[in-house]
Amino acid sequence: MPNLDLALKTAMSIDGAIGAALVDYNSGMTLGVAGGTGEIDLTVAAAGNTDVVRAKLRTIEMLNLNDEIEDILITLGTQYHLIRPVTSRTGKGLFLYLMVSKSRANLAMARHQLRSIEESLEL
Repeated sequence: MPNLDLALKTAMSIDGAIGAALVDYNSGMTLGVAGGTGEIDLTVAAAGNTDVVRAKLRTIEMLNLNDEIEDILITLGTQYHLIRPVTSRTGKGLFLYLMVSKSRANLAMARHQLRSIEESLEL
């Protein structure tokens, strides 16, 4: 999957990027990971966020909203965690996960760049 590798490498070039992953929210499995730190196991973090995505999808369904998740932002004390579902037909059930440092990242730019990566991702 060279395009996946390129997408993750591009995500890691976003200012303040700590780690990035492509995750299957049905199984919790990561299909690719880049970055991370010794203190943060990106695979565990990404898998844990599958519950967040599933919960939001269930809520949308229970409310009978004719809508979809654009992205999910989780704000921690020192980090932003961005979750962006892949919208292509071949990416159904997958999401991009990006962790960025709050002090080094521009949140608006990170969201914009992650959207561009998602839109260009070919699986």
